[in-house]
Amino acid sequence: MIFLNYVMKEVRMPTIVFLDTLPAQNGLDILYSQSKVEIKKISSTDSEEKNFSILKKADAYQVGAARDEVPKYLQVDKDFLKKVPNLLIVSSSGAGYDTVDVGACSEAGVLVVNQTGGNAEGVAEHAVAMILNLFKRIGEADHALRRGWNESRVNLMGKDLLNKTVGIIGLGNTGGRVAEICKLAFNCEILAYDPYLADELFEKKYAKKSSLDNLLELSDVVTVHVPLNNETRNMINMDFFRKMKRGGYFVTTARGSIHNEKDLYEILISGHLAGAGLDVWDYEPPPAKHKLLELENVIASPHTAGVTRDSRNKMSEFVATQLLDLFDGKEPARPVNPEIINIYKEKFKKII
Repeated sequence: MIFLNYVMKEVRMPTIVFLDTLPAQNGLDILYSQSKVEIKKISSTDSEEKNFSILKKADAYQVGAARDEVPKYLQVDKDFLKKVPNLLIVSSSGAGYDTVDVGACSEAGVLVVNQTGGNAEGVAEHAVAMILNLFKRIGEADHALRRGWNESRVNLMGKDLLNKTVGIIGLGNTGGRVAEICKLAFNCEILAYDPYLADELFEKKYAKKSSLDNLLELSDVVTVHVPLNNETRNMINMDFFRKMKRGGYFVTTARGSIHNEKDLYEILISGHLAGAGLDVWDYEPPPAKHKLLELENVIASPHTAGVTRDSRNKMSEFVATQLLDLFDGKEPARPVNPEIINIYKEKFKKII
């Protein structure tokens, strides 16, 4: 009798480790309702030693997207990756991934995914609300009334958004929705700058493809919808602002550090721009004595554009389903570094 000896590879249950929480409870419910993947939690308030004792077993790490909400040692960089050599996937809870060094992950063969599109409606509506607020000077009027107002109404005369030119930098999920709202509701001309978007998609998104300089020169308002990375950090600076149409408005619901706050302050007090709407900051929340908050023609929010019940539920569902799908062997729905997917797949086979 011939006996065949088989060397069986041990099949183990993958582990997802999440930091603190998910955007909403529904995502946690999805994760904890299944039995194919082990779910573990770490806390920002626990010790580094305790957290890494759990993280070293992680196949996937779910981390918050806002850098000011995640302790530095729990943000994913080269040092972090050295401590978790078996890590396969890093998942950011939002469309942004400020807490993740994507280049370091790619070098380590770690797939990075985000939840792009999950909060697109919330952020787009917030951006349009800021545009309307600035055009109608609602913030300025509100401040004036609270101080005591006894002047002519024409001193707070605003503008209509109807038929104006809106410049959109980044025509992805959010920027595309802003274009749709402004075009269909206000018949705006939409100029868009997005070097990564195929030419045929601009018209489908209600926009005309434009060079950046042309967009800045012609737009009554410029709104920003790009991620923060090495290419976009400080891309919006004094040179950018000086090229903008005199009397125009600047709005950003993207990420802090894409625009230079000092340069924006200086261009506003010079009178070249009529106002700004800011949801994102270098440091969040910004200090109460921040120079930009001293200006009447600046409306501000503390990175809350995407913080709606609807958006948080959708993003949380995205987090849970994408991670579980990945451990079922499916393709990533929202990869940030798709160029390493084949490397990730080989690593997946070896580890899992």
